[in-house]
Amino acid sequence: MRAPLILIAGLAVAGAAWAGNCPVDMKAIDAKLAAKPTLSKEDADKVAKLRKSGEDHHKAGKHAESMKDLGEAKKILGI
Repeated sequence: MRAPLILIAGLAVAGAAWAGNCPVDMKAIDAKLAAKPTLSKEDADKVAKLRKSGEDHHKAGKHAESMKDLGEAKKILGI
């Protein structure tokens, strides 16, 4: 009986930690964009789309999808 409870508690803590990274990544992307990096129009549009999608996924509780989109935006920005 104890093992399943420990597993559930561990997953809850891990989920909260994972969710906490989304806003940090969004702030990093926003800061880099504020510095006016040199990007092609296509890359700038893609970063904006990924940033918006990441925020939408975060708000919907889909943190894995959020981190995927935000990670891709960060990669384009060289973060």
